[in-house]
Amino acid sequence: MVQKAKILLVDDRPENLLALEAILSALDQTLVRASSGEEALKALLTDDFAVILLDVQMPGMDGFETAAHIKRRERTRDIPIIFLTAINHGPHHTFRGYAAGAVDYISKPFDPWVLRAKVSVFVELYMKNCQLREQASLLRLQLEGGDKSAGGEAKDPAGLLAELSARLAAVEEQAEALTKQLNDESTDAAAVATAAHLERKLTGLRRALDALEPGTGSTSSVPSQN
Repeated sequence: MVQKAKILLVDDRPENLLALEAILSALDQTLVRASSGEEALKALLTDDFAVILLDVQMPGMDGFETAAHIKRRERTRDIPIIFLTAINHGPHHTFRGYAAGAVDYISKPFDPWVLRAKVSVFVELYMKNCQLREQASLLRLQLEGGDKSAGGEAKDPAGLLAELSARLAAVEEQAEALTKQLNDESTDAAAVATAAHLERKLTGLRRALDALEPGTGSTSSVPSQN
């Protein structure tokens, strides 16, 4: 069963959180509420999130300060942040949002369809990255002799390589289709860059797998794909 991605919704107003849940419920992912910057940072200590929707105007720790804390943490610095704000102070205010590490900055009231589409892109990228990590982990297990048949005997190396290659090919095909879709739709530059990074990681994993083919060299230099 495919695990659902988690989306963090941060807003001090319950009615805004309810509206976001109504908009994003169609994505069928796990929506997590946080009513303050402090509560959001606490949630990020234990859970992994595909994307964060962060209100700018909050009492105490505002969205900019919350984003700064998120970007300083190694565990959370790469999570996409979409800023949501009910006010518009002009280009300087928007620039501050991007400088804080946001991938997008949306003023309220926003188009529900647009917001849902933007969030869905980052959810899909997150799921592809999860698949990639699983394939890389499985590959390392094979190299370490950790994968065995139900009877306790090691599987045939050629069969293992074929199985790994097939699984990787499926992820490669999905990543290529996603990148083409993003380029065709001229969507956010951040999403396109994230997809390109994913494809580079897939290329590295493919090269490592190809190096395991008989007669192509040693298996000792396979790079990590964290």
